[in-house]
Amino acid sequence: MGLNALDLGVIVAYMAGVTLFGLHFRRKQQTLKNYFLAGNSIPWWGISLSIVAAETSTLTVISIPGMAYDKDFRFLQLVIGYLIGRVVVSFVFIPQYFRGELVTAYQLMERRFGQKLRTLTAGMFLLTRAAAEGVRVFAVALVVRIALGNLLSGLGEFGRDLCAIAIVTLLTLIYTFEGGMAAVIWTDVVQLTIYVAGTIVGFFTILHLVPGGWQTMHAMASQAGKFHVFDLSWNFTTTYTLWAGVIGGAFLTTASHGTDQLIVQRLLSARSERQSKIALLSSGVAIFFQFSLFLLVGTMLYVFYRLFPSTVAFTRTDTIFPTFIVGRMPHGISGLLISAILAAAMSNLSAALNSLSSTTIVDFYRRIRPESTEQRQVELSRFATIGWAVVLFGLALLARHGGKVLEVGLSIASVAYGSLLGVFLLGVLTRKASERGAMIGMILGFALNLYLWLFTSVAFTWYVVLGSIVTFVVGYSASWLLPQTPRQVLR
Repeated sequence: MGLNALDLGVIVAYMAGVTLFGLHFRRKQQTLKNYFLAGNSIPWWGISLSIVAAETSTLTVISIPGMAYDKDFRFLQLVIGYLIGRVVVSFVFIPQYFRGELVTAYQLMERRFGQKLRTLTAGMFLLTRAAAEGVRVFAVALVVRIALGNLLSGLGEFGRDLCAIAIVTLLTLIYTFEGGMAAVIWTDVVQLTIYVAGTIVGFFTILHLVPGGWQTMHAMASQAGKFHVFDLSWNFTTTYTLWAGVIGGAFLTTASHGTDQLIVQRLLSARSERQSKIALLSSGVAIFFQFSLFLLVGTMLYVFYRLFPSTVAFTRTDTIFPTFIVGRMPHGISGLLISAILAAAMSNLSAALNSLSSTTIVDFYRRIRPESTEQRQVELSRFATIGWAVVLFGLALLARHGGKVLEVGLSIASVAYGSLLGVFLLGVLTRKASERGAMIGMILGFALNLYLWLFTSVAFTWYVVLGSIVTFVVGYSASWLLPQTPRQVLR
């Protein structure tokens, strides 16, 4: 059917509404703590929902249903690991972050080791987060290209991608630039509500369109093995096995939620250490529900297209859900669901812009210019947000020739996470580790992950495990061989 004026009206109304909502917070941002940590005023449930939204990019909304369509429910093995990783972060990292006036995760590294390691960890975060986020922003183009196909028909493929990425980037930049972390978190809550509600509407719509409803869907999906969850094989080249999921997923989440400024910044915005822990643990329950919902929708799409084959072959599974929305959903509902997918994109992009900006100003500029006034730093934070928006826009265009967008995005992030987690664990768990030894371990851990990604078929779910172990072991050993007085032991 394609989108009509009603659908386009819903999309435009949503994007304008969420942008105006985010601008509501601009008056309160007078200090760095207010701009980057929302003045520690956010309740645990707001942070919890914001964490879920930050983890859920357009990649998730379009790629997870595509995975279930193509395969089965084995991705849930990784989500089990996500739950375990949250418990580790709650008891190992969060107590450290709430000892002192920290704005970024990498200030902890200076407190424990020194400025050089803080610079190295912050710099690695900036490079890899920008690269991974560029892939996520590109996923927006896949959706908008399908949704606005008629309006953009006069443009080539590159022109359509350019317009799609530019629209979402510009609107997200406006409220992130003005409202800071408060705008990011509260728009996250709104956008999470929209995309989950939209996906639930999609679930019931597919159920209604399949003759026989749930019974038919369940019977056909079961016969095709779509509800298969556990793979007990020990195969390092298979992405989704129980061991890769539980072990790899736990390490991945410990790294992403314990060392990545994108999530740590939210945890630091809580009213207290206790509320920060509650927010993180409760977000795990929401994530499990959410991924289960996305996988179920993908399985239902598999049944639907077996009963009503598509007239156009799917060249990539990432396009299956958006194609169904535009081609099969009732008008108005189509607009709502496209808005839901764009909501996930704007939510994740705003989080990335704010975290990249905070690390740039706090971990680099403020150390170079310590005499700079707080007002000047807030002003520069806004300009840093613009700069990173331009960078991500360019990287999104470069990501157009990648593979499955979810796995590419996770792979890029995982390459850095191994060495980051290893060096953070060295700082928190050991007394003997020195800055020199930690840097040697971190460099070798990162080199290993880069090698695994570029030159081997090892699944990305093992990158963080192997990278963090090498970083920890080499860093600790090097600290013994090259002794150096520890700056401070974290307790």
